[in-house]
Amino acid sequence: MKTLVVAATKAELTLLYQHYNLAAEDFIETKNFDILITGVGMVATAFALGKQLSSKYNLVLNLGIAGCFDRKIELGSLLNITQDTFSELGAENGDDFLTISDLGFGESTYPNKTRLKIDLPTATAITVNRVSGNEKSINAIANRLNPTIESMEGAAVFFACSCENIDCLQVRSISNYVEPRNKDNWKIGLAIKNLNNWAITFLSEMN
Repeated sequence: MKTLVVAATKAELTLLYQHYNLAAEDFIETKNFDILITGVGMVATAFALGKQLSSKYNLVLNLGIAGCFDRKIELGSLLNITQDTFSELGAENGDDFLTISDLGFGESTYPNKTRLKIDLPTATAITVNRVSGNEKSINAIANRLNPTIESMEGAAVFFACSCENIDCLQVRSISNYVEPRNKDNWKIGLAIKNLNNWAITFLSEMN
């Protein structure tokens, strides 16, 4: 049984690739774990997992950077995401939003499911097609769901693992705060460095 490491982009796993001297490919198999680069967004993530996810994996480890709604959390911090929601999946009803659950067509929120305990602060997340960058929409989603972070893939990974009954962890490193788009405030390099250092330690201890 193996761990499948899942990320949207190779850039988010740069140091991991270097540490294990891996070729820069989207799907890598090693003795103790495999790496799957899905592409950005929930559709690409679901498609890639649909091709590669199988019962040979006993754990999926979803890694990536993310935007944070909580300014008390420092940029570069790592979070263990315990619940993730497809925040845009549903229907507008005037000023109200009906989730896909409200509509009776499925679930919009998925928990992580794992017996592993990791020493990271826990948080909830939303998964979006459109990264928040407008004060009105930021306030609306914060009031409706009160998430800690947002990404473009996390809930899709939880969904796929739920369908296949495979344990899943999602660890996100905070690269920026959720605010009107301002690249000068981002710390992507720090977020990737901290994420990769944690992942290398985690995978080494799993072996």
